[in-house]
Amino acid sequence: MLAIGDKILDFGRDKRMNRNSVEDSIDAPINFMLPAVPNAAEFCRTNFSAEKGKDYDQDIKFMKGTTTLAFKFDGGIIVSVDSRATQGAYIASQAVKKIIEINPYLLGTMAGGAADCQYWERDLGRQCRLYELRNKERISVAAASKLLANIMFQYRGYGLSMGTMITGWDKTGPQLYYVDNDATRLKGELFSVGSGSTYAYGVLDNFYRKDLTVEEAIELGKRAITHATYRDASSGGINNVYWVTEDGWKKVWAGDTSEMYYKYYPRALMSSTEAAAAAEEGVSETKDGGPQVVPMED
Repeated sequence: MLAIGDKILDFGRDKRMNRNSVEDSIDAPINFMLPAVPNAAEFCRTNFSAEKGKDYDQDIKFMKGTTTLAFKFDGGIIVSVDSRATQGAYIASQAVKKIIEINPYLLGTMAGGAADCQYWERDLGRQCRLYELRNKERISVAAASKLLANIMFQYRGYGLSMGTMITGWDKTGPQLYYVDNDATRLKGELFSVGSGSTYAYGVLDNFYRKDLTVEEAIELGKRAITHATYRDASSGGINNVYWVTEDGWKKVWAGDTSEMYYKYYPRALMSSTEAAAAAEEGVSETKDGGPQVVPMED
């Protein structure tokens, strides 16, 4: 009987010890195994550089590409991304989830190294949840983006590759921030990040307005990503679109960008003769894919 009692007591003590160790580990700083070299930061910069044009002699080439965008408008925030992951000319995946759902009111996007973005944004979700438990309220978008920027500052120069947008709705309304691996943190109305971002900006600069309707805003997010995936070989796959409002985020669209391109640019399916005839008649492409006769200007 004594032996059994001892085991029961030991079991209870083990549970208390385990609980204490878990509570201690929550606030413990995150540590990683570093390369067994004299200067770990220099080793990572030399062998795992995230900069294009400097990594051709490396054993592992971090040649990546993506297109992500987000913008604020009167109806909330639109976040639109592609889903392709590349390693140089090799397409590693067409089904990467590049929008990280941090909590029901907060989203993060991925551009750069997939592992870095996924790990640190999910860790940000852990920190946001701890904030809620301690303060009995949701964390603001500004504070969440600052937490991520502070982490990036601690690991600056260690070879991390991350360009993300943190967006959501808090007590101050819709908010949008850009954070990258250099700890740069910018607040804005519209951002596009990734190798295809210049093409997406071309569409956004043309059609973005603050007073867009919800339908127009969703279409703009879809069209900008579709155009970027056509021009940028490192972007493609599925276009995912989220809409953020006061009630939280909602996924509103997922579609194949290769099929969407022919919807927005139907002339691509025409022969050269048909395209020339359409041009002479003043036919242009519309957002719903249908031709529209536009009067010729003098």
